[in-house]
Amino acid sequence: MRRPGFTVDPWDPGYAAAVAVEAMAELEGSSAELDLEVEVPADQWRPITPAPGTAAPKVLLIADGVRRIDARVWVDGAPGEMPAAGIAASYAAGIVRCVPGGDTPASLAAVEVRRALFSSAPSAPEAATDLAVYQAEQSGDGGLDDLSLALQRRLTELEVTLAINYRAESGEDDLLLVDGPLRGRTHLPRTVGYVKTHHTSYLPKPQAAVVPALTSGQRTPVFRMGTSWQRHAWYVKLPVRSQAPWAGIARCEAGADLSGPEVAALADAITLVLPSLAGVDYKDPRAPQNLVPIGGLEKLLRHHLGDPGLLYRALRSAATRS
Repeated sequence: MRRPGFTVDPWDPGYAAAVAVEAMAELEGSSAELDLEVEVPADQWRPITPAPGTAAPKVLLIADGVRRIDARVWVDGAPGEMPAAGIAASYAAGIVRCVPGGDTPASLAAVEVRRALFSSAPSAPEAATDLAVYQAEQSGDGGLDDLSLALQRRLTELEVTLAINYRAESGEDDLLLVDGPLRGRTHLPRTVGYVKTHHTSYLPKPQAAVVPALTSGQRTPVFRMGTSWQRHAWYVKLPVRSQAPWAGIARCEAGADLSGPEVAALADAITLVLPSLAGVDYKDPRAPQNLVPIGGLEKLLRHHLGDPGLLYRALRSAATRS
């Protein structure tokens, strides 16, 4: 029987595909500045397996955050001014501590929840409800995109603060993996950004061809990438049954200030440990890129955000009293 001429993306269709269609195009049209020879010459790119003797990190910390808009609001302005649009939002950050290769299960190391009312109103009051207090936060023009960016900035700041404080207290020899791009966190030592979804192909065609050639536990050579900010990057292959070209591919990022040998050693260390943390498709619709500790942490953080229905009603009740 003739095989069908297609493959199915392993991610649940309720989510965006792991790799967008435009990401399969050539680099032409991208403004990214690339240095493809950080680790090997550009014409010698090939799949890399961590060298024998590569040590996994003694402790792997995984940081992630979640956010939720609890209500859309209007904030009264000064007399004679139009009310300003805003959002009442809850957000939380957490850290999971893992010991690669050890018998100790992953454990929750830190968690913090915050709530804020974002608007462009310069003198907006806090929103005090019977269940929670939403601190006033001023954003730019008050548009939905602007409000969402302001919320994301606060979430990133919370993740950074939580990681810095935990590391200062623990004093462990760790490696920190943050879910998402490394933007805003490049100053953190021994830290890798972990990107699950690909919207852009940054590599020229010869080097991009190495990505679908990877097998589980392999990575591409490290390259340096500059868009609106500078960082090192490489692609990693996680164990997956699908034969789709980019199935199981994640992109990792590290600070631009690292030397070639330093970032290569960091890339080997994280590549060594990631396959053992990969999600499984019968439990997670975004497997394998959505790592098991990340999926568990996201679920726990959403629980910490509280019941959205109760918070919405509390906000409505507080608004009638203001």
